[in-house]
Amino acid sequence: MRAVDVIMKKRSGFALSRQEIEFLIGGYVAGSIPDYQVSAWAMAVFFRGMTPEETGALTETMLRSGSTIDLSGIPGPFVDKHSTGGVGDKTSLVLAPMAAALGIRDPMMSGRALGHTGGTLDKLESIPGYRTNLTVPEFRSILARDGFAMTGQTKEIVPADRLLYALRDVTGTVESIPLITASILSKKVAEGAESLVFDVKFGSGAFMKDASDAEKLARSLVDTGAAMGKRIVALLTDMNEPLGRMVGNFLEVEESLDCLEGKGPEDLMEVTLELGARMAVLGGKAKNVAEGRRLCESAIASGEAKRLFFANIESQGGDAVKFLSLRGSYRSAHEGAVEAEGDGFVAALDAWKIGLAGVTLGVGRNRTEDAVAPDVGVQILKKSGEPVRRGEKVMRVWAKDEASLDAALPLLRSAVSVTAAPPEKRILVLKEIAST
Repeated sequence: MRAVDVIMKKRSGFALSRQEIEFLIGGYVAGSIPDYQVSAWAMAVFFRGMTPEETGALTETMLRSGSTIDLSGIPGPFVDKHSTGGVGDKTSLVLAPMAAALGIRDPMMSGRALGHTGGTLDKLESIPGYRTNLTVPEFRSILARDGFAMTGQTKEIVPADRLLYALRDVTGTVESIPLITASILSKKVAEGAESLVFDVKFGSGAFMKDASDAEKLARSLVDTGAAMGKRIVALLTDMNEPLGRMVGNFLEVEESLDCLEGKGPEDLMEVTLELGARMAVLGGKAKNVAEGRRLCESAIASGEAKRLFFANIESQGGDAVKFLSLRGSYRSAHEGAVEAEGDGFVAALDAWKIGLAGVTLGVGRNRTEDAVAPDVGVQILKKSGEPVRRGEKVMRVWAKDEASLDAALPLLRSAVSVTAAPPEKRILVLKEIAST
């Protein structure tokens, strides 16, 4: 078998066999098939797509490319949530302790910021001392004790995904639905989750700009996961505007704590509670979504979710006392603002432009090796639908240096639209997709 023959077969629109997929991915991980041939194959997949059988075979091949986390001996249920990426999306930081407060264990393997989207690991590491490079024994111990653990992907776990993701990022093939499906599911199955809730985003700040494309991805995730024996639910959620009022690393951790104290922004809490309700149902803690949502609200109202949040900070090496001392003040000295250019109502806050500006400010990265700054970002003072006067501040902005601030402010100004009449209220959760 030759790699070029596999590439040409997919280029011509034919389905690949499991053996051909195993040959290509196995050879890539072993180093016998070079980047340029896998790049050509990925581009062929981007244009020609994959059948559900091919996508399942690719996911399983990637899963078996390395080790998986064994959670035997720890009582379940094990339920995790995954977002396809957005701006200001810190739901994972709220959901994990909230689910743990219900008796659900969340083995969460997360990623870092790349491009205009934020990364859970970067946010957590803005907490002084917090470690995300956990060993498997540490991961198991913290999961058993706190009900959730937050870690990054290691070189041993699904190495095929680590290699292929980096390649897709620089070859224009990130948005391929089969490749996204295999990437997400291989990691999520490897971490030990029995059930999964997917937050599949659409809009300007999402990888999938159109709701119909997001629905195709959600269906692919649900069907492929179900074929692998997992219980899956996906929600289509709006990402035309940042979620919540904070975009940054430490800023988003602060806002997550606000949520756990019952004072989070309305849009962020709505999406978080809807995702949490599905986790409660999949975990067998609620009979239906309405009951699941009530349980999640109770977990916050009782203070148990907040307690577990701080327990996890200590378990993963963080300094909770120092974190609280920095709350509200850990901001870069390089500060600016975006002001309204007219009277009326904020009609839109373009998530994509705000996310790109965040990269310039130091929130995110263009390359995996780039550093991020913990104390920079954007605070949104006026959300869509809220009244505003000319010259009134719409955003406060913090940057890593003055040059970055000067570069980001024009982009942030262009992200704001003001109209005479208020816009229609956004529908945050468009649709639920579950396995049939």
